[in-house]
Amino acid sequence: MDVKANSLYQEMQAMIAQTRLDVNPQQGLELNTGLNTSKSDFATMLGNAVEKVNSMQLESKETTQRFEMGDKSLSLADVMLAKEKSGIAFEATVQVRNKVLEAYKQIMNMPV
Repeated sequence: MDVKANSLYQEMQAMIAQTRLDVNPQQGLELNTGLNTSKSDFATMLGNAVEKVNSMQLESKETTQRFEMGDKSLSLADVMLAKEKSGIAFEATVQVRNKVLEAYKQIMNMPV
């Protein structure tokens, strides 16, 4: 099992890069008349991230069950790595959720 310490960070950076919108000065006026797809793109990206975390947790559960049932192709290290990966991904998702809620509360408390 290939484990990279920075893979989660790189994946998050890639997601951030996908959400950035390149705006040219000539296109600045056209953005108001066109459809705003950034909302749907963010929702899609967030949904994909949650689905990936869910699949990691299901894979971890399946790996644990296979190891407990005596699967000789798995080592304890493989099981622990799967559990740690899913745990880190879940914690990162919770932190992102907390930051989004905090930003939402700040925006809602701003005077108009």
